[in-house]
Amino acid sequence: MIQKYPSALLENAVNELAKLPGIGRKTALRLALHTLKKSPEEVSLLGQSVVDLRNKVNYCRVCHNICDEEVCELCNNPNRDSTLICVVENIKEVMAIESTGQFHGLYHVLGGIISPMDGIGPNDLQITSLIQRTQSGAINEIILALSSTMEGDTTNFYIYRKLAGLNVKISVIARGISVGDEIEYADEITLGRSILNRTDFNDSFKI
Repeated sequence: MIQKYPSALLENAVNELAKLPGIGRKTALRLALHTLKKSPEEVSLLGQSVVDLRNKVNYCRVCHNICDEEVCELCNNPNRDSTLICVVENIKEVMAIESTGQFHGLYHVLGGIISPMDGIGPNDLQITSLIQRTQSGAINEIILALSSTMEGDTTNFYIYRKLAGLNVKISVIARGISVGDEIEYADEITLGRSILNRTDFNDSFKI
């Protein structure tokens, strides 16, 4: 049954909200109606924050994390271990790992993982810049912290092959993260232990 709306403006708002991931039309309608209960000032602040996010947010030129400046706070923090890089799929993984308080190195955000079915290849990811960071000679260890999926493992192996021959240790997070699990949904204790109990990439083939 097609939902009928008493206002074209309401329908337009629902249509746009429903385009967001995880938001169905019922939820979109509830959110749209909720904004009508707010003051114009509050709604303007919400709308402006979204516009500013889209137009003004930067990506760190070093690790590709989201930031407000040219280089993110993590890369600029002198107390972080700059010889240790944790490679993740996206910004959500950075937030998840940081919440564990178990990792004190730097990050490298790929912006996705290799997925031929979705038309995503190595050239669509921030792999070249990872290789360049490693070639600087200032990196001692690369931790591959991608999801335990076929696409994640494929990306891990591709990066491993690209870094072969460089004087750097390559490790993967421990399989406390079950096969098929997404990093961002792991609980903090499990994720923290997986980082601390990481294994050499070569040893991961024996698991």
